[in-house]
Amino acid sequence: MSTTTIEREAPARGSLRPMVALLTAFGISLVGTRLSMIAVPLFVLQTTGSPTRTGLVAMAEMLPYVLAQGLSGPVTDRVGPRRMSITSDVVSVAVVGLIPVLHQAGLLHFATLLALVAVAGAVRGPGDSAKYVLAPAVAKAAGQPNERVLGLEDGISRAASVIGPLLAAVLVTAVGAATAIALDAATFAIAAVVFLVALRPSEARPAKGTDGEPGPDAGDDESYLVRLRAGARFVWSDGLLRSIVAMVAVTNLLDAALSGVLIAVWAQHRGGGAGLMGAAAAALSTGAVIGAFTAAVIGHRMPRRVAFAVGFFVIGAPRFAVLGFDVPLVVVFVVLFVGGLGCGVINPILGAVEMERIPEHMRARVMSLMTSLAWSLIPFGGLVGGLLATRLGIGPALLVCGVVYFVATTLPALRPEWARMNRSAPVVAPVLEHVPNAVSPEMADHGVTFDAPAR
Repeated sequence: MSTTTIEREAPARGSLRPMVALLTAFGISLVGTRLSMIAVPLFVLQTTGSPTRTGLVAMAEMLPYVLAQGLSGPVTDRVGPRRMSITSDVVSVAVVGLIPVLHQAGLLHFATLLALVAVAGAVRGPGDSAKYVLAPAVAKAAGQPNERVLGLEDGISRAASVIGPLLAAVLVTAVGAATAIALDAATFAIAAVVFLVALRPSEARPAKGTDGEPGPDAGDDESYLVRLRAGARFVWSDGLLRSIVAMVAVTNLLDAALSGVLIAVWAQHRGGGAGLMGAAAAALSTGAVIGAFTAAVIGHRMPRRVAFAVGFFVIGAPRFAVLGFDVPLVVVFVVLFVGGLGCGVINPILGAVEMERIPEHMRARVMSLMTSLAWSLIPFGGLVGGLLATRLGIGPALLVCGVVYFVATTLPALRPEWARMNRSAPVVAPVLEHVPNAVSPEMADHGVTFDAPAR
C-alpha cells in the first residue's frame, strides 16, 4: 500500500434511492445481456445452421460496441451520463425488438440481422460506459463510499452471469430463442424507466473533484483529441499496463470465440442444447462469484503476480481441454467451477494495479482506452470460433484455443516489468513527465475491470 495516507471526509448520509436505482437498472440490464449471449447464438444456429454465420453476427455486434465505447467519453461528458444511458436504452429497445418482430413476419434476412446487431452494439457501448461513470455521482448523492457502490456493481455483474444463462436455458427451451431476444429488449425499457423515475438529474451529476471543486482536468481548454492522446501516451509509457492490455486482448478473443460460437456448437455436439450451455455458463459464473468475494476479503494478502498467473491458468487451458476431449459432464462442471474461482481473482488484482498506477484526473480516459484496447479483438472472436469449428471440428478447435490461451498467459507473465505488479507504490514519474497535469498515484481510489462485455 502507499506510504502516503489521504484523509477523506466521511460522505454525508443521504437517501439510498439513487444508489438502488442505479444498481437495479444495472442488474436488470446485465441479466438481459447474459440472456442474449446465449439466445442470439442459438437463434442464428437454429435459423441458419452455420457456425460461421453465427460468428459473423457476434463480430457485427461487438466491433461497433468496442469502438463506440472507447470513443464516447467526450460525448457523455457533454450530455451527461444519465441522459446518455437513458437514450442508449431507449434506442436499444427499438433495435433489439425489431429482430423477433421481423423474424415473425418472415422479413429477417441475414444482412438485416447483421445490420440490426451492429446498430445495437453501437448504441449499447456508450450506454454501458455511462452506467459505470454514474457510480461516483450516485455514491455521493446516497452518502455512500465509492468503493461500496462499485463493489456492489461488480457483485451484481457476477451474479447476473449465473442468473442470465440459467434464465436463457429455460426461456429458449420453453418459448424459443426469438422470444428470449424480445425479453432482452424489454430489459432495456425497464432500465430506462428506472432511471427516469428513480434517478434525478441532480443526483447523476459527476463529482468534479474529491472536495466538490473542479479537478485539474475539469476545464474545457483541452480538446477531445488532446485528452485522448494524453491517455494513449500514458498507457503506452507504462510497460506493465501495456503488457496487461496486450495479454487480456488475446484472452478476450479466445473467450469470445468460446462464448460466441464454440460453446453452442459443443452443446449441440453433446446433445444438450440450451440447457447444457446454461449449466456450463452457470458453473463457471458461480465459481467466479465465489472467487471475486474471496479476493475482496483476502486479496490484499495474496502475492499479486502469482495469484494473477494462477487465476489465468485455471480459467484457460484446463477449461478448453475438458470441453475438447469430451470428458464426462461432471468433470466439465467441476473444471469450469474451479476455473471460475481463478477468474474471480483476476479483476480485483487488475483493479488494484490500476489504482496505484493511474492518476485520478486521467482515470476515465485511460481506463476507457484500456478497456477498449483489451476488448479490441472480441468482435473477431465469434468469427474465429466459427471458422475453427467449421474447418477443424469442435474438438480440435477447442484444443487449439486452449494451447494459444496457455501461451498468451504464460509468456507475458515472464517479462521483467511484471515484477512491478507486486509493488504497492510503483514509481510512475517517468510516465507522468509526458502527461500534462499529472498527479500522484496515491490519489487513486478505484479501478475498472476487464470483464466480459456487459450492458
